[in-house]
Amino acid sequence: MQFENSKEFAQKLDQQDSLKSYREQFLFPKVDGKEVIYFTGNSLGLQPKNTKKYVDEVMNDWAELAVEGHFYADKPWWDYHERMAKPLSKIVGAKSSEITVMNTLTVNLHLLMVSFYRPQGKRYKIICEEKAFPSDQYMLQSQVRFHGYDPDDAIVEIKKRKGEHNFRLEDILSTIKSVGDECALILIGGVNYYTGQVFDMKTITKVGHDVGAFVGWDLAHGAGNIELKLHDWNVDFASWCSYKYMNSGPGNASGCFVHERFHNKKDIPRFEGWWGTKRESRFLMKPEFEPMPNADAWQLSNAPILSLAPYLASLELFDEVGMDALIKKRNLIVAYLEFVLKSIDAEVESTFEIITPSSQEERGTQLSVFLHGEGRKLFDYLMKNGVITDWREPNVIRLAPAPFYCSYQDMYEFGQILKKGILQKSVG
Repeated sequence: MQFENSKEFAQKLDQQDSLKSYREQFLFPKVDGKEVIYFTGNSLGLQPKNTKKYVDEVMNDWAELAVEGHFYADKPWWDYHERMAKPLSKIVGAKSSEITVMNTLTVNLHLLMVSFYRPQGKRYKIICEEKAFPSDQYMLQSQVRFHGYDPDDAIVEIKKRKGEHNFRLEDILSTIKSVGDECALILIGGVNYYTGQVFDMKTITKVGHDVGAFVGWDLAHGAGNIELKLHDWNVDFASWCSYKYMNSGPGNASGCFVHERFHNKKDIPRFEGWWGTKRESRFLMKPEFEPMPNADAWQLSNAPILSLAPYLASLELFDEVGMDALIKKRNLIVAYLEFVLKSIDAEVESTFEIITPSSQEERGTQLSVFLHGEGRKLFDYLMKNGVITDWREPNVIRLAPAPFYCSYQDMYEFGQILKKGILQKSVG
């Protein structure tokens, strides 16, 4: 498609957009009475309008039924989380039995590492990417210290080449092979939070298994954003938050994937709680743990229903639209945003460097842009003028036009605000 950096062209794309009506199903903050251009769905998604209905339903059931809501609510609380397995399985490419929802992301990764980080003898090392999201770094460091190892020795970081912004697949695979039978676990963010690079999870998982390691993925920036086939890729485990591309609200519940080959095992290392025991005997209060025959065996406590309600509301929209349609629009709107950025770059005395891979296979919704020659004042100017984005040191803004609610005209209008901000040398 031949793009044009004009309002008329952007409006034409919006008219042709099969998802355009979904924008009206989300609530936008406003600046000076006008809806913002929202680029931070990779950090916190907008609130779907149907969220309130789902939360109010729980509140009303609590008021009218009290404890009986566990069994007699329209959506009984005792199996509330099970409603999420089917729609989530479509989003992450899994079987419904391989999905559960509980806790929050880092808590779940810690719990999953009880099962999948089992250092023994010479096999004790963990491979991750350098400068992983800080929470992952802290988690991995604390895990290896808990097992009696020195993080400087036990954690092997995959490095970027000097002067390059992204990881090369050959370097990742080379690192895995060089660590070899010392590798107990590979745990990487499936989409790099800083650059937006999408890793070749299928290939990395296979090579990790070839050296005898477990392979897991932090999909905080992947779930609801990119195509995932966790079951077919033979991934051992994965976890993700729900408040970024899946719009479930700040700090909300986390999803987990555990491959079916680990199900129905009573002897697998695992921290256990009563919500993971068989639902048929859960309320018999037996002293012996009888695991659910699926990923729910990793559940600990009864589900936080008020947190799950917004997640279920958002999943209703995902199930209605489907990942194929979201990815199709994602590809086009990100390509148009890239075109707008390059057009503005050519018009002003500034240099933008898009550090997200240009290949469609290696990126999702996010474009990370290095603003050479510009500083924090430009970011502040964008925010004051109704463009909600985020800043990462030393000089990067991340732009994530979520396909559910961002429009092509947003991309054009952003370009014009960006251009004005650069030309006004006294920004801020």
